[in-house]
Amino acid sequence: MGRIVAQYELMPESTDVVLEDVNAAIPKALPAGVEMIDTKILPVAFGLMKIVLGIIIDDSVESIGTILEDALRNLPGIENVECISSALL
Repeated sequence: MGRIVAQYELMPESTDVVLEDVNAAIPKALPAGVEMIDTKILPVAFGLMKIVLGIIIDDSVESIGTILEDALRNLPGIENVECISSALL
């Protein structure tokens, strides 16, 4: 198999969520075979912000995408997780 570079959007439950705290929790939440390479906090609209997460995924682990998305959804304050881009390395 190979490695995949991907970007995920993490949307908070509300404007009250402290995204810096969520950002700090991401590395501990990532499953084995996933490496964080970048995070950015970007505006969406009306004061709502989102996290854009850049990662490298070892796709030799079966169902790694589902495992990863479940781990990200379980972060406190995160309502929605979406893969916005991916490509083979």
